[in-house]
Amino acid sequence: MTQTDASPEATGAGRPRTNGSPVGVRTRRPGRATAGAGRLAALLVSPTLLVLTVVVLYPTLMALKESLYGPKGLDPATGFISDTEPFVGLQNYAEIFGEAGARFWNAFWNTTFFTVVTVGLETVIGVAMALIMHKAFRGRALVRAGILVPWAVPTAISGLLWRWIFNSDGVANALIGQQILWTTEGFHAKVAVIVAEVWKTAPFIGLLVLAGLQVIPKEVYEAARMDGARPVRQFWHITLPLVKPALLVAVLFRCMDALRMFDLPYILVGAQKHSVETLSMLAQNEASNVRFGPASAYAVILFLYVFLIALAFVRLLGTDLVGGGGGRGRRGFLRRGEVTA
Repeated sequence: MTQTDASPEATGAGRPRTNGSPVGVRTRRPGRATAGAGRLAALLVSPTLLVLTVVVLYPTLMALKESLYGPKGLDPATGFISDTEPFVGLQNYAEIFGEAGARFWNAFWNTTFFTVVTVGLETVIGVAMALIMHKAFRGRALVRAGILVPWAVPTAISGLLWRWIFNSDGVANALIGQQILWTTEGFHAKVAVIVAEVWKTAPFIGLLVLAGLQVIPKEVYEAARMDGARPVRQFWHITLPLVKPALLVAVLFRCMDALRMFDLPYILVGAQKHSVETLSMLAQNEASNVRFGPASAYAVILFLYVFLIALAFVRLLGTDLVGGGGGRGRRGFLRRGEVTA
């Protein structure tokens, strides 16, 4: 029997320790891996942040700065128009809610009205379009192409097309048998804008909802049919809850787009029309009259309005947008000790 001499040098027992490990033994520190992953993440995200800075952050800051200056006036010393814009502070914002308050609130309510009505109608029609496109029938590809054509048409072309339809001797009056001046002042001008907007952008919601429908397993519907669930009940208890994340994303995008509505009412009805003037049209009108300070103030208020709506939407429905509700429930089951496969 041979006795092996285990010396302190061989076992490392006599070596000094650092953080519980013998000297000379390399240990992998979690902090270095985390720092490396953070640097890699920052490197990958940096192009996106650069684009957002150039496209979003810089124009927003410049608009905020410009809103603090007034229009160029006469220089009392020379009698000529001043080369610089005077600093007026918050005067532009005070005038918006003061002397120009009537026009501002009209544009504000027009913007809100168009957003609520158009997005509501687009959601109902878009879901119906998605259900039709999802069905398997002969000629489905042709139907899908026909439904998506309005969304592919540029907004300017769409506005000119509907302007011809809503002309005094156009197709709309021929169908209803009445002579209505759709592109003048009045509630009928709002109706014309709503119809044109819904026709163009409802396919967008239908396309996103269709993507959500295609990931629902067919076994779910087969099990529901075996349990005796009718199509209406399948829609409310299976289709709608499972497609809800995609639908909420579509509605969020459409709300943000509708709040910035400009080109369609501008081309279809015209500028400075009290019935259809939106906040974007109001800001453009001020800028066209070389009143860049008030125009920037309108733009800043519109930006805050869109930002608050988007923030409230994400705060209230953010869990459904990312599908986090199910994740929390699953973690709760695991904490209670339920074994899952």
